[in-house]
Amino acid sequence: MPNKKSQQRKFNNLNYRELQRINSTNRDSLQPEAQKWLKDSGYQNVGWDRVINLYQKLQELLDQNPLADLSLEELFLAADRIGNKYLSDQEISEFNEKLSKEASEIAEEVDKQFPDREIEIIDFSNNINHNTRKKGDRRSYKTIKL
Repeated sequence: MPNKKSQQRKFNNLNYRELQRINSTNRDSLQPEAQKWLKDSGYQNVGWDRVINLYQKLQELLDQNPLADLSLEELFLAADRIGNKYLSDQEISEFNEKLSKEASEIAEEVDKQFPDREIEIIDFSNNINHNTRKKGDRRSYKTIKL
């Protein structure tokens, strides 16, 4: 009687080793407190049933708070996207016009408060004296601040 290779067990079209690998990367992406909680709660990445339980729990934890690991800028962008869902195109364009107007007014006020008193001139003329040997493939220039 020929030996029939036993059929591999799969969960979500993933075999045991693939599940373990995914669990490891997902667990590493969690906060240290969540990792400690998983360990204290007995979730392990060894044994078919435990690997499946850990996979499911990690998916729950990752789905609970997708915005937790975002930077402040990314959070503002996400909030802007969510807010734009409920606005019409005209309201969005009006808001963008107001925002650009406010930004330009702020820039003008900053320029008034902190004027740039130095004028910078870049001289591209060829009569620059250098002690080093000139190379033909490089341009030379000097900057003068008045």
